[in-house]
This record gives sequence, structure tokens and C-alpha cells, in this order.
Amino acid sequence: MGTINHLQMVGFNSHDEMGSLEGKPIMEPHDEGQSGSVSMKRTMFPVKAVLEYWGKKSIWSKVMTSIRIAFLSDKINLLIPFGPLAILVDFLTGHHGWVFFLSLLGIIPLAERLGWATEQLAFYTGPTVGGLLNATFGNATELIISMYAMKHGMLRVVQQSLLGSILSNMLLVLGCAFFCGGIVHPNKQQVFNKSNAVMSSGLLLMAVMGLLFPAVLHFTHTELHFGRSELALSRFSSCIMLLAYGGYIFFQLTSQRNSYTPINEETNPDDEGSDDEESPDISKYESIIWLSILTLVISVLSEYLVNTIEGASVAMNIPIAFISVILLPIVGNAAEHASAIIFAIKDKLDISLGVAIGSSTQISMFAIPFCVVVGWIIGRPLDLNFQLFETATLFITVLVVAFMLQDGTSNYFKGLMLVFCYLIVGASFFVHIDPESIQDKP
Repeated sequence: MGTINHLQMVGFNSHDEMGSLEGKPIMEPHDEGQSGSVSMKRTMFPVKAVLEYWGKKSIWSKVMTSIRIAFLSDKINLLIPFGPLAILVDFLTGHHGWVFFLSLLGIIPLAERLGWATEQLAFYTGPTVGGLLNATFGNATELIISMYAMKHGMLRVVQQSLLGSILSNMLLVLGCAFFCGGIVHPNKQQVFNKSNAVMSSGLLLMAVMGLLFPAVLHFTHTELHFGRSELALSRFSSCIMLLAYGGYIFFQLTSQRNSYTPINEETNPDDEGSDDEESPDISKYESIIWLSILTLVISVLSEYLVNTIEGASVAMNIPIAFISVILLPIVGNAAEHASAIIFAIKDKLDISLGVAIGSSTQISMFAIPFCVVVGWIIGRPLDLNFQLFETATLFITVLVVAFMLQDGTSNYFKGLMLVFCYLIVGASFFVHIDPESIQDKP
């Protein structure tokens, strides 16, 4: 009764808010018998308006809560204003060095938030699909940058940025995960599923084969049709690699239900109700909306980033190869880097490997051949000849990581060696002069 009286008071005291109903009765009674019905209708009209008002307020509250969770829950989001600042600096001054640097800083939190939104969606899809989603959207930044670079004819930037992403994931991300996990768990041997690691290593070696033969064909001058055989072989190999990756996805979804489940959880099924169990921060539809918004914003900033690469190289006196292979992948892999370290600290090394090695596998077996096929469709002669220096670097990296993973265990020293290997690779590209021009337009 108290609630009804309160709503009745609201109804009779809200004439100004509801459009000043004085002198405008809802219904004129024809007799006294209808007066009770009219009184009820006059009471229900403001009640409905109040409920609609609170419903709208509830939706607005949900939107603000979602924004707060997405952008005010992590300190790295303090870098988000650098994105709009890059657009403003480009509009006011056109200084390529500053625009590139600010765009780079602005993309870092967006890439991390893209990984976060993917993880939220993965809560509703299960571990296997969730792991594939993490790998897919974790590489969305690299694919977006590659598409814009290809659009502008910067084919070497496409090749080097994708190559750099593989090197970054396999050496820097995995190395930091091993190192941090070993430091946090010094008296415990961390283990992971060796069979999954061997399968990923096999796919990476297949990708190296796809990149190696066009390069060898080019440098040995043994092409059947000079200038055409190399491109034709690259396109054929890309189609085969895409089919192989499709078979790998099918195999993961049908045969390896627990491929993303840590060994520790498989051996202790009774610990499912532990305190480490997490729950999503936002709903499934909010995750999809945030994925769409973040992908769109990253696309806008990526165009500014790509447009200023050459100018930034001159302004900062840094080789374009170093920017493409080292700087761009570090930004694109921000989400993987954070996720792999967190899972390694939680002693969930299989998930860390799924993030780092799984991402490298997807770039080598899907992203690179996909870009070759897209270039084929739009008339850009992108091939798998990554030049001898880059191909040799990838081959040695895959071999080193394969040897590190062969026993199914990790420690902080293995991680330290992988990070040191990445430093050597970075120094090599800093003194490397790319033989091809960045503006490789047909």
C-alpha cells in the first residue's frame, strides 16, 4: 500500500513534467459509475511514465557502468588520450614523427582492451573456441595495420610487420611468460602439454617452408618464368597453408577438447570450485559491441600510423625495418604479452603457450597467406619472398623455440634466453638495410 500511495502522489504532483494535464482529462465520464475507472486510469498513466523513466535511467546506468569497466579499470588506459592527440597533431602540424609516436602510444591500450573484450566473450564460448577467439582478435591489430599498408602499396611493411609479430610472440612474449612464471614459482617445475607444443612447432616449420622456397627460388635465379614463377608459387603455397590451418582449426574443435586446459587442472578435476575461478565483467552482447567499437577505432589510428611510417623513419633516424619488425609488433602484441604473463604467474602455462605460440601459428599459417590472397584479389603483388635475412631469422627462431619446448617444462632461465635472443634480433634489424624500397608499388 505504501508503494501505491507513493506512486499516486507522484501522479498527482507531476503535471508539469508530464505535459501539464490540467484541463485535459484523459476521459470524460458519462456517469458516476465510471468515475472509479477514470480515477484508476488517471493514476496508472503517471505510474507508466515513472516506470519508463526508471527503465531509461537503468539503461543509461548500464551503459555508464560498461564504459567504466572498459576504460577506467586499468592503468594502461591512461594512454588512450594519445590517440585523439595524434589526430589533432596531424591536423595542426603534420609532423610525421610526433603523429607516429602518439598513434603508437594510442594503439597500445586499445589493443590491450581488444584482448580484454575477447576474453570476456570467451567466457560464454567455452575453452577451445575461447582460445581460438583470443588468438584471432589478439592478431586483429596486426591484420588491420597490414591491410592499410597494403592499400598504400607498402608491401615490405606488410611482410616485416607480420614477421615481427611472429618473432615477438615466440621470443619476447613466451620468454617473459617463462621468466615471470619461473620467478614466481622458483621451487616448482612448471609443465605444459608437450603434444600441443610439438604440433604448433610443426605448423610453424611448415610456414617456414612456405616462406623459404620462394626466397630460394628468387636468390638462385632458377625461376621457370622470371618475375612470375615466384609470385605464382607464393599464391599456390598460401592457398595450401590456408587449407592446412582450416584443418588445424577443425582438428582443435573436434578432437582436442582440452587443448586449452592446463595440465594441473586436468589432473585435479576436483579443484574446479577453487578461488581462482573467474567470472565475466560484462555480458556477451556488451563484449561483441566493444569488439566492434575497438576494432573501428584501431582501424582509424592504424591509417595515421601507416601514413607516417616513412616520415617517422626520417625524423627519428630509425630504419624502417626496425620500425616494422620491432616497434609495430610490440604494440600489436600488447594484449598477448599481458595475458601470457598473467597466466604463467597463475601456473597455467598451457594457456600462456596457447596465447604466444598459438598467435604465432595463426599469423604464419593464416594472416600471412590471407594477405597474399587479398593482395592477389586487389591487384597487389604480395608474395612469400620475405628476403633472405628475414627468412633466415624466422627459421632460426622456430628452431630455438622448438628445442625449448621439446621436454614440456619451463623455468626462468629458458625465458631469459628467449628474451636475450629477441634483443639480438632487435639489434640485427636496427643495423639492417632493407634492399627493397618501402614504396613497392606496382
